[in-house]
Amino acid sequence: MKALVIAPQPFFTPRGTPFSVYYRTMVTAEQGVKVDLLTYGEGKDVDIPGVRILRGPRFAFLGHVKTGPSILKLFLDMFLIFKTIGLLITNRYDFVHAHEEAVFFCRYLQPVFRFKLVYDMHSSLPQQLTNFNFTSSSFLINLFKKLEDSCLHKADAVITICPALAEYVDGLISDKDKHQLIENSIFDPVVLAGQSSSPEKNDSISLDVELPDPGSPLVVYAGTLEHYQGIDIMLEGFAAAKKQNNKLRMIIAGGSAEQVEHYRAMVKNLGIENSCKLIGRVPQSQAKWLMDKATVLVSPRTEGDNTPLKVYELLASGKPMFATNIYSHTQVLTDDVAFLVDPTAEGMARGMLESTMEDHEVKRRVKNAQKLYDEKYSRKVYVSKIRKLLDRLACVD
Repeated sequence: MKALVIAPQPFFTPRGTPFSVYYRTMVTAEQGVKVDLLTYGEGKDVDIPGVRILRGPRFAFLGHVKTGPSILKLFLDMFLIFKTIGLLITNRYDFVHAHEEAVFFCRYLQPVFRFKLVYDMHSSLPQQLTNFNFTSSSFLINLFKKLEDSCLHKADAVITICPALAEYVDGLISDKDKHQLIENSIFDPVVLAGQSSSPEKNDSISLDVELPDPGSPLVVYAGTLEHYQGIDIMLEGFAAAKKQNNKLRMIIAGGSAEQVEHYRAMVKNLGIENSCKLIGRVPQSQAKWLMDKATVLVSPRTEGDNTPLKVYELLASGKPMFATNIYSHTQVLTDDVAFLVDPTAEGMARGMLESTMEDHEVKRRVKNAQKLYDEKYSRKVYVSKIRKLLDRLACVD
């Protein structure tokens, strides 16, 4: 089989975090499918055997592509459309795997070039228009809604990434057999082109962070610092928890330079600068090293429906974790595998104190978390879902 994957994202950059594209493409290629991956000009090439990476123009002077809808993305998508048409004219693809808004133009190219269409739905795009304050126009939102519904009906296969989105799709389509929930639940190291296939063992040496003494519990957060991640309540909760356990320490990895400076100012105002460090973005291998050194891991998100990618890694980590008790988390997490807390500073403080206790209850939840990951979200399970998808595409007329 031969496939064209279209990913309107900055691939691959930590800023864009296109992990779902990377893992979908990698596992698909592992099944013997030859893949052309078409993406934006921004980013670094990755080493995926059996995959040819093709790019649109960069236009670096226009700045970086940000998460969510934007005029820049619409502009860059125009070049992807022309490039897609050229590839379809010169190649015979068994299927086109369209991520997010790429499905909007692929849906109309499908009857012309007669390929099978996979819609990889990371989120509901009409909802994104309002969630990211792109527009409040009811006309545009309704237009995107009708277009999205049309794509769902016309696609030969639909992939969603979390239960909330899966429920939404099942409520719209009649052929539910063509829909698969494939969570972004694996986290093999991303290998950039020209790099070794495995991270250097001494990667942590370049990580400019001083770990606390072994007797001091270390809370680690690794991820973006967007407002919906709840970093503010996590910091306030840490300040409150330290009043009950002065040995607590925290390290936060991720975020842009501006975001890091913003939260460093907050840390200083809370008087916890000696115990809480923000170290900015670090390579994936160093983030994993840091998480391995943690006593407890955290997902403090306060908004959203999609399950954060980090949740699956936390389940498999062998570390206790606490997370806010919101639907974004409870689609996957329960009190049997994590400490679920209110999305408030008080809740954060409670989660830090309870999850850093060395008792039977903490160990029980860690064991349950690893079991849940192995049974429902492991690489073996992920691969079986991709195989099922490819089997369906092979049978579709």
